[in-house]
Amino acid sequence: MSEARSNILRRLRDKAITAPPAPPAPKTGQWSKEQRIARFCERQAAVHGEVHRLGASQWREWLASELPKRGLNHVLTGTGETGKQLAAMNIQGIELVRFENPIDDWKNELFARIDAAITRARCAIAETGSLVLWPDADEPRLMSLAPPVHIALLRAESIYQTFAEVIEAEQWAKHMPTNAPQRRSGPSLAWVEVVSAFIQLLSDEIERGSAKVRTRAHPTNA
Repeated sequence: MSEARSNILRRLRDKAITAPPAPPAPKTGQWSKEQRIARFCERQAAVHGEVHRLGASQWREWLASELPKRGLNHVLTGTGETGKQLAAMNIQGIELVRFENPIDDWKNELFARIDAAITRARCAIAETGSLVLWPDADEPRLMSLAPPVHIALLRAESIYQTFAEVIEAEQWAKHMPTNAPQRRSGPSLAWVEVVSAFIQLLSDEIERGSAKVRTRAHPTNA
């Protein structure tokens, strides 16, 4: 078991997690973008989240600085555009492992050696502080389940107010996949990065994202 994994599990054992009272929500009605971001961050903080707001070009620099500092030395990436951008970073001391082989070929490495995984998040729900993950061939479901730390790339403009708003805005009635998306609420520990408001003005590429790091012991699925 890696040192980072051992440290994470020890902190989780030493810290009892209780359900905190929900912080007061913004007034009813349509929330502004800043209100949605603030509420999302509040709900994550309520379950021991660290929140760092990053600009469009800052998430790679943040990872290059924080991964070595936090002892996350073996990092799992997908095979899509996000994985390619991460591979191009060439962070000193960090080994990037692509999820490109059948799980049976490297199951022991995944569960015993990988410290963290980096994926995208489809969107988020401000009201509950939930992330909506959309696993696919480039980023399989196990990437967000197996490693003790999950880093998700999230666009600020993709933080919706409620679950009902997600269903309507994302047109799930028409496009719900057979591999239904995962909705994550309240990891035991979490670091959450939410990009600044100007990100919405950028083109349709991963630079519009930010990083969200989740340390998971008892994830809640809904």
